[in-house]
Amino acid sequence: MHRSLVRLLVLGMASGAGLLLAQGVQQRGPVIIPKKTPAQPAPATPPPAAPPQQAVQKPQFNFSVQVPEVQIPVTVETSNGQFVPNLTIHQFQLFEDGVEQKLSKVTVTNDAPMTVVMLVEFRNTWMPFLYNILQASYVFTSQLQPQDWVALVTYDLKPTVVVDFTHNKQAIYAGLNSLTFANFSEADLFDSLADTIDRMNAIKGHKTLVLIGTGLNTFSHMNFDQLRKKLEATRNITIYSVSMGWSLEEWLDENGYSGAAEMDLLQADNEMRYIASITGGRYYQPRFEGAYPDVFRNIASAVRSQYTLYYEPTDKKLDGTDRKIKIDLVAPDGKRLILVNQKGKKLKYTLNYRKTYTARHIVQ
Repeated sequence: MHRSLVRLLVLGMASGAGLLLAQGVQQRGPVIIPKKTPAQPAPATPPPAAPPQQAVQKPQFNFSVQVPEVQIPVTVETSNGQFVPNLTIHQFQLFEDGVEQKLSKVTVTNDAPMTVVMLVEFRNTWMPFLYNILQASYVFTSQLQPQDWVALVTYDLKPTVVVDFTHNKQAIYAGLNSLTFANFSEADLFDSLADTIDRMNAIKGHKTLVLIGTGLNTFSHMNFDQLRKKLEATRNITIYSVSMGWSLEEWLDENGYSGAAEMDLLQADNEMRYIASITGGRYYQPRFEGAYPDVFRNIASAVRSQYTLYYEPTDKKLDGTDRKIKIDLVAPDGKRLILVNQKGKKLKYTLNYRKTYTARHIVQ
């Protein structure tokens, strides 16, 4: 009987502990949890059979390089600056490094929108003369159309952006009117031209730079040979240079100044001529101040009216080398084309285009 009583007390205590746990009361004594029979592991799956040995296939690579099409803008003008229209692909002949190329097409534009930077020498030397030339440049501004982008930059000791690219010709007028006092007498042409080219290279499409200055370079860090290499490497930039040298000499003589040495101006003119020709533009040397308006009208017409020659070079190498270009107009018999006016008189004409271009490099 004693053993039965003890057994009942134990059972009662266990039942009470279970009730306390069920009611959320914290258990203070130990709880005995019966052991579970460990589960038997599943039988291991046998590994799949090894696939039959096959010959190792080497990857196949097809490597090809497409030679890019070359585009050469060309202006054809008579000696008095008139654009020569109605030329066809059969009348153009193009050589690259002395080898004649087959033209794929020739296009012509007569009213192309312009993206132009006017880079103007503005320093406190010969201010009355420079001011008159600035007034004459209004003629170029007057030729602008609503779709044109034009910027105005001046240079003395350094280049200064007077008006950034705008469609608003009134903004260019206002910028020109603001040029009343120059701070320096230096003319750092080479550095200023190089800086302007760098800024224009970031703009897509074809661009035009109208350089108006004496051509004198007084304080640039860059020498002409360095500038020449930069000009040769430029793409899609055509420079029209307007030299003040000749008209400046006339003005100095008329006003009793002993200005720049004649040899300095002669060298400056040669450099201005080279800057234009190497980029496919045109060099102007007005003899007197009254000739400048016609020069600016001619530039505006030349920028808008031009031919573009397209071809794939026979030299397929993408090696980054400089290629020399020669273009001429030919008659059906292969001789140089002769142009005549309505009266049958022969007309002299010139072709303005970039004489070299740099082939693309394979990593580009």
